[in-house]
Amino acid sequence: MLNRRKLLATAGLAATGLVSATACLKSPPSARNGAVQPAVQSYAPAPAAPAVPPTAAATPKPAPAAPAPAAAQHAGMAITPNPATAALTKADEMDSHHEAGIKAFPAKTAIHGNQRLPFRLDGDVKVFELTASRIKWEVEPGKLVDAFAYNGMVPGPEIRLTEGDRVRVILKNELDQSTAIHFHGQRTANRVDGVPFITQPPVKPGETFSYEFVARPAGSHMYHSHHNAAEQVPGGLLGAFIVEAKDQARALKYDVEQLMVLNDGPHGFTLNGKSFPATQPLTAKVGQRVLIRYMNEGSMIHPMHLHGFPQTVVAKDGYPQAPWQCDTLNIAPGDRWDVIVEPDEAGVWAFHCHILPHAESSKGMFGMVTALIVEK
Repeated sequence: MLNRRKLLATAGLAATGLVSATACLKSPPSARNGAVQPAVQSYAPAPAAPAVPPTAAATPKPAPAAPAPAAAQHAGMAITPNPATAALTKADEMDSHHEAGIKAFPAKTAIHGNQRLPFRLDGDVKVFELTASRIKWEVEPGKLVDAFAYNGMVPGPEIRLTEGDRVRVILKNELDQSTAIHFHGQRTANRVDGVPFITQPPVKPGETFSYEFVARPAGSHMYHSHHNAAEQVPGGLLGAFIVEAKDQARALKYDVEQLMVLNDGPHGFTLNGKSFPATQPLTAKVGQRVLIRYMNEGSMIHPMHLHGFPQTVVAKDGYPQAPWQCDTLNIAPGDRWDVIVEPDEAGVWAFHCHILPHAESSKGMFGMVTALIVEK
């Protein structure tokens, strides 16, 4: 992984280019488009001048007074401003909002989700502990939202295992409502499928519940609430459940791994629990194989588009795919897609949801926007 100092330096190069472009926009029109036409001015007709005696004709006339400025009043009438000047001012204002967002990226926030969850061993069982609670979550700098969380973060901590591992997840409920966990994509026994009143009772406030099963199949999977899910999952009760292949011949080959959990709802449009400019960039070097694990925990589709390089699809919902390429991959609710990206040119490359109202407005970029930063 690249250190933060290098990332900021790289992003700074992109910002320098943007500043230069903005400075050009803010230069006087004469510097860009040639001579400037004077403002159109309206005056009341002047009274007829008295006849001038022949002897006075040779007397030099004083120079006419300079026209009044555009904002002044003359003979009770407003001076008409130059429409081009007004348009430029409006464009500059919009550009300043866009520039400010880019300069702020990646903006700092208090804590990030997806942190790897450690386990303890109970014989040959890997034991993970999750606590569901309500928190205030900083989705972008200074913007705190009410959230549900596992272990105080959104998304919840990443659980990582090897295919065939025996796992026990102990859920403690510190919410003011009941909950449960479903391990999305895992072949669990029915009794731990995590759906209240179908396979288990709801886990009430103050209670704990243990889920024990064998991790399978391999691939990118998720865990999330399956009780009042339309509120609890968009609110933050979700996380990544990664199962590595036991047979290394079937394991994905990559140099850098990036996890991208998509969500939408009361926190806005988020990548890994954050909205731009607080999203974190993906980082790599030229020639590296970058594995991106997409997981959509929201209720909307999100076609994810990477500038600059194709995405080679290698797995869907954990199941291997005959590789195929695209530059925009539609991630539906509940989907997990694994793709490989092999950057061959350094630079900062935009990466965003291509439903544009999820990513950009007249106030600049927001929501589901990040970047792939590639170093030489």
